[in-house]
Amino acid sequence: MIRGSCMCGGVAYEAEGPIVAMARCHCEQCRKASGAEFATNGSVRAATFRVTRGEALLGEFEWSPGRHRVFCRNCGSPLFKRDDQLPEQVRLRLGSVDTPIDERPRLHVFVSEKPDWSEITDDLPQYPTRPGA
Repeated sequence: MIRGSCMCGGVAYEAEGPIVAMARCHCEQCRKASGAEFATNGSVRAATFRVTRGEALLGEFEWSPGRHRVFCRNCGSPLFKRDDQLPEQVRLRLGSVDTPIDERPRLHVFVSEKPDWSEITDDLPQYPTRPGA
């Protein structure tokens, strides 16, 4: 079982693994939402995902039609994303995961939006946008 929470501990969630499509995203939206040079995200099946504590603390930002970034309104921690076009999955912000996971990032996406000062130092495949887009 994958378990995660926000920084203040007010919100917690769980989902069954595995985490799939784990990627390091360098897009401007992920950078701004995380406050970091990239965000590491991965998907779980929506049917296994549930908020176990603090649902009333969840805030949502619809950054693009039908695409929702969910965060703790108390501490601001980004937790997961939902896409109306992909209702079968929930995209976790892996910095919020509290339990050990076996999966590892498989690629870098949106490297065309990476800031000049940021360097990719691993050998993972890099894509200017999303593969297949």
